[in-house]
Amino acid sequence: MQIFRVILASAAILAATACNAERAAEAKDAPETSVAAVPAPKNGDWSTIVTKTAEGGFAMGNPNAKVKLVEYGSLTCHVCADFEEQGGKALVDNYVKKGLVSWEFRNFVRDPFDIAASLLARCGGEASFFGLTRNLFSDQKEWIGKIQNADPAKLQSLQSMPPAQQFSTIADLGGLKLYASMRGLPQVKAGQCLANEGEVNRLVQMNADATATYNVAGTPTFLINGTVVEQTSSWEALEPRIKEAIAS
Repeated sequence: MQIFRVILASAAILAATACNAERAAEAKDAPETSVAAVPAPKNGDWSTIVTKTAEGGFAMGNPNAKVKLVEYGSLTCHVCADFEEQGGKALVDNYVKKGLVSWEFRNFVRDPFDIAASLLARCGGEASFFGLTRNLFSDQKEWIGKIQNADPAKLQSLQSMPPAQQFSTIADLGGLKLYASMRGLPQVKAGQCLANEGEVNRLVQMNADATATYNVAGTPTFLINGTVVEQTSSWEALEPRIKEAIAS
């Protein structure tokens, strides 16, 4: 539990240091891909195949895709929200659905607000993870704004609360329990997930693993087939790298 308490004690509210402030390097031209789509099971859609990974993330798409994309993202990072808005649909429609790319999202939590939102996004498992994550990015300014505008005394009191209450209270301040329930996650289950210390520790361990293995320091950080893609935080910069990997 020590690492769990340290992240709460030391995390400044929405600290910007772990959200890439610099935009991606100018995207270079890449060859257009003409690779045929990989037939999905039962003539379906590869984006409907979602599994939880051993690393703690959720992967969408063909598990045997030639290109395996991993995103380390934070639900309170505005650059991650921009990436989802600009490229999320294109990534799924043009690459994941066709079986050419699998897309794994691994939470990289930056602050207590991020932990609370991540616990809710992960609560419904494979069935709702990507949908709820997409929603939380789309409405990021609204729910973060509610928390930021809460009574300062309530925010300060979070530090003295036991773990089972801390993230539940944050979710209440941001209206996140009702928000998630309107998108299919029962409030009773949401409360259980927010109080799940094992899952909180799992999120913190994912951060430690990302830092130790890939030197992840900011979000979003992308891997293509296990290699960090440098200077890439936007869809404009990432898509050419995906095309290169498919064509190689």
